[in-house]
Amino acid sequence: MGSRQTIESHPAAERTPLLSEELALTPRKPRRWWIWLLILVILGVAVWYFRGVAQQQSLKSSATARAQAGNQAVPVVVTTARAGDLPVYFTGLGTVTAFYTVTVHSRVDGQIMTVYFKEGQFVQKDEALVEIDPRPYQVQLEQAQGQLAKDTATLQDATLNFNRYTVLFAEGVIPKQQLDTQTSTMDQTKGAITSDQAAIDSAKLELIYCHVIAPISGRIGLRLVDPGNIVHASDATGLIVITQLQPIAVIFTLPQDELPEVYKALRAHDRLPVDAYDRDDTTKIASGFLQTMDNQIDTTTGTYKLKAVFSNQDNALFPNQFVNIHLLVDTQHNVTIIPGAAVQRGPDGNYVYVVNPGNTVKVRTVTVGLTTGSSIVIDSGVQPGEQVVTDGLDKLTDGSKIQTHNPTGGPATSPQRPTSTSPPRKAPNSPKSQAQPPAHPGHAGGPQK
Repeated sequence: MGSRQTIESHPAAERTPLLSEELALTPRKPRRWWIWLLILVILGVAVWYFRGVAQQQSLKSSATARAQAGNQAVPVVVTTARAGDLPVYFTGLGTVTAFYTVTVHSRVDGQIMTVYFKEGQFVQKDEALVEIDPRPYQVQLEQAQGQLAKDTATLQDATLNFNRYTVLFAEGVIPKQQLDTQTSTMDQTKGAITSDQAAIDSAKLELIYCHVIAPISGRIGLRLVDPGNIVHASDATGLIVITQLQPIAVIFTLPQDELPEVYKALRAHDRLPVDAYDRDDTTKIASGFLQTMDNQIDTTTGTYKLKAVFSNQDNALFPNQFVNIHLLVDTQHNVTIIPGAAVQRGPDGNYVYVVNPGNTVKVRTVTVGLTTGSSIVIDSGVQPGEQVVTDGLDKLTDGSKIQTHNPTGGPATSPQRPTSTSPPRKAPNSPKSQAQPPAHPGHAGGPQK
């Protein structure tokens, strides 16, 4: 009984060794994290390998495509460089100004009786325009004439008395003082007659002023006063405004850097040709000549004003109209000219694609001079008679094969010679460039430095 109690009182002490032995006999499961790491490495290597293969295939395809493209002729448009003369223009922004502008005022007070003109009508100098009521001034004229008749009669009487007093004084009947008084009376009457004549002339002049005439030939604007109104010589508004349109002037500006060349050309020639173009600087409106230049430079803008005159027989120019002015100051003779579209700009400067025998192109560096909207002067790099590419340049490289076409399609049969009426300007990076006025909406550039 004693031993059982001992065993039952310590059951945990007996089971602990048994559990330790069981755990010791059970095998441990191995850790497999390195397997997953290996799998990831294998996958990365595979992705890298196949991506490299795909890139190599893409490069091979691109090289094949480039090789195929290089073997194909690129369609382009070519033209032939020519030798010729190129005018040198300076361009500026101008405003058309009436050669003369007159605001017609009334020189007398009165009511407007008749208007002889129509608004917008062209009138000649001394043509009747307005009639102001002349009756008050006719009355003044008659009053002055009546006063003149009265003073004339008074002078006759004073003259007769003076003759009598002269005889009486010679006989010693009257004193010298009485004769002198009569002489003074006669002189006063002569003065009154002179004043009366002046009053008559003034009344006649006012009668003339009642008939308003055109002081210049030109176009009449909208009338400022209607018939029936009372006008005064002191009115500020006037009756009408007349602008002379034939000839007409244009005031324009140029940069101060161009002043020496313009002044030199103006001294060498009596008249410098001037062309007026529309707001878009594409259509020539009229041709004239440079009349003069201002005597000072505007310090706020760095420009100076010039005045050109146009005959304007077709009334193409209108006061306050905005125009682009092209002033011809020089002409370059026997220069090489190509279209401006043929010149490209690269890291080494300006260049063109010159057509070689065998329908291939060669990149050639050029030095450019004056340029117009469609033509450019080549100082060096291209000779007259050589063909240059003007369209399709983006697909060309040095040595590319080409197939020439004209702008309308089909093979080119003859070189295209560009023509242009727009003024030349200097291409960028050219040492012979000229200054150009600041740009304006609708303004095309002139010569630039």
